[in-house]
Amino acid sequence: MRHPPEASEQGVEFDLLALEQQMRTEPELAQNGHTARTLVRLPDLRVVLIVMSAGSRMAEHVALETATVQVLSGKLRLELPERALELPAGHLLMLQARVRHEVVALADSVFVLTLGRVPDKP
Repeated sequence: MRHPPEASEQGVEFDLLALEQQMRTEPELAQNGHTARTLVRLPDLRVVLIVMSAGSRMAEHVALETATVQVLSGKLRLELPERALELPAGHLLMLQARVRHEVVALADSVFVLTLGRVPDKP
């Protein structure tokens, strides 16, 4: 069961398998090889579910925040400045902020990207 975002003090639950099934039918997956859905967007936290087709890549980029990549299914390769890491299902990687990287799906893959954020000062 998924609670509305306004009920976050009671927790917000997501059915990741159901979301993955929905996302696999989205045109963006066929067009770009990947699609993403932001599940949580708060001042201090962002959580994104990403589905990638085998052989697709997310071009080199930099996240300004510390991030984790948790592979739920499939297998990814993260190409970092000094090395490449293969992440099969069940693996979690933490990346420091501002590390340049590229993501390659070695198989049809699903992962959760979590970004820690420093809230803007009032």
